[in-house]
Amino acid sequence: MTARKKIRIGELLVQHHIISEEQLNTALAEQKRTGSKLGHTLVELGYLSPTGFLKFLGQQLQIPFIDLRHYQYKAETVRLLPEIYVRRFRALVLAEEGDGLLVGMADPTDIFAFDELRRILKRPVKLAVVGEDELLDIVDRIYRRTDEIIHIAGELSEELGEGGIDLESLLSSSNIEDAPVVRLLHTLFEDAVQIGASDIHIEPDESVLRIRQRVDGILHEQVMKEKRIGGALVSRLKLMSGLDISERRLPQDGRFNIRVRGRSIDIRLSTMPLQFGESVVMRLLDQSGGLLALEQIGMPEGLLRRFHNLIKRPHGLVLVTGPTGSGKTTTLYGALNALNDTSKKIITVEDPVEYRLPRINQVQVQSRIDLSFARVLRAALRQDPDVVMVGEMRDQETAQIGLRAAMTGHLVLSTLHTNDAVSTALRLLDMGAEGFVVGSSLLAILAQRLVRRVCESCMEDDPLDAGQRSWLAAMVGPEAHRQVFKRGAGCPRCHNTGYHGRIGIFELLQIDTSLADALRRSDSAGFAELARRQPGFQTLSMAAYDYACQGVTSMEEVLRVSGQLEDFNSDSGRYAGQDLTEDDADATVPVPGT
Repeated sequence: MTARKKIRIGELLVQHHIISEEQLNTALAEQKRTGSKLGHTLVELGYLSPTGFLKFLGQQLQIPFIDLRHYQYKAETVRLLPEIYVRRFRALVLAEEGDGLLVGMADPTDIFAFDELRRILKRPVKLAVVGEDELLDIVDRIYRRTDEIIHIAGELSEELGEGGIDLESLLSSSNIEDAPVVRLLHTLFEDAVQIGASDIHIEPDESVLRIRQRVDGILHEQVMKEKRIGGALVSRLKLMSGLDISERRLPQDGRFNIRVRGRSIDIRLSTMPLQFGESVVMRLLDQSGGLLALEQIGMPEGLLRRFHNLIKRPHGLVLVTGPTGSGKTTTLYGALNALNDTSKKIITVEDPVEYRLPRINQVQVQSRIDLSFARVLRAALRQDPDVVMVGEMRDQETAQIGLRAAMTGHLVLSTLHTNDAVSTALRLLDMGAEGFVVGSSLLAILAQRLVRRVCESCMEDDPLDAGQRSWLAAMVGPEAHRQVFKRGAGCPRCHNTGYHGRIGIFELLQIDTSLADALRRSDSAGFAELARRQPGFQTLSMAAYDYACQGVTSMEEVLRVSGQLEDFNSDSGRYAGQDLTEDDADATVPVPGT
């Protein structure tokens, strides 16, 4: 057990010529203004990399630097220190070593925290320096609210069973904040936000209640025996959304906002009657994190530059396509952010309005009063807009109005639920749009998907099976066999899935003269052939394959996104099929790399 001593890290950095005296003075002035730690300030100013600073700090303190992204920890060991102290001292118990503990600290120079840790743990402590962001990420995943949810669910079940409590009086009581149903919902939301869930599903079954959370596109399930609490949860959620709690036979949609862990979370809610009760699905949208810029959504540099040039055109139609949960909304809002300035009038027609943007005129479609996409779009064009964003081209009328708006001096942004860029243009023709209008209006189509990132903590080489190698040989050629791919073995950080986070893949098709002529002739086959031969055109499958070659994602994800392995004829050695089909369930955009 070694006593820690205070060091002046700024002076040491100058002495070792890592930063200059001038940079230190600038950082100290900024630190005084913001109240942040000096190391954080130096990193924010770009004078040091996060890893470089931590390694230097470890060298000066003669303690190891541990990169938590690659460290194999045990959940039971981490929990030796209660969560309240983990967050307060930014400290994590990493391992048991002999009669002592290895503890990682974001700031090992904090002598008070070190002394408190020794007192709380009652064992000798050996320190290591770790990154604060990686530490907090582990904390959010280890210290789940699962036990608390089960405890409150049992409490609610007992309360509902005490001689037939009137549910409506329970939900509208003066002490509603203390009611078990409210505490249970708050804990559910807190747990979901803590682990980065995009959706919460509440599903009644015959004898149990299932609560499932979607993380990185995959559902994780928690089963509760207290099935009767489902009705209380649904009724309370309906009240929060302003819905009719007496109507249990018809689906309903609502929306409300809550604050969780200091963050403003917008909840979009949908109910549906099932055999054993009502199912609720809630989409969580973090309003406090701000919208992503186009530069942050993961587009390759060359494709990003082309897309920026396209949305700066004065008129034309740009479509973003993909299934639900592929990140279309994030891309569209990123484009609107890039265009949003005082010189442009921007109007959006959405269902629903997901993010509120300053200076942009956003209209919510209301089907109950016949405020449809087409009706709002007609009115919007009389409001002298420069840019119009249509949430989705759902029908022939909306598509035709949007196309004609693009022909008459407006930049129109919209989405379609199609599999790839090539099929999107053909879908417009199938919807009844005239070929000459599509050919004259359409500027470009951006198709996109989200693929899961291989977890860096448990990454290992991936020996491909015969089917995967056959697919590679057909798509890439025999040289692909020399490529080394990665997969995740599964660890606590990734909930044993092998994946942590997601990143976007993109397919951009610009409509040139030859493609526009094919559309004017309604020549579907000719358009598809010309599109695939267009210089610089890369399919979604190959974009995913590029990430697999870099070790960012796995070949399993490439095949899942491509949806093509079943179309490969191994006897003939030939590949057949369209580019993409995907059964991709609902999910929010995250922020690539978050």
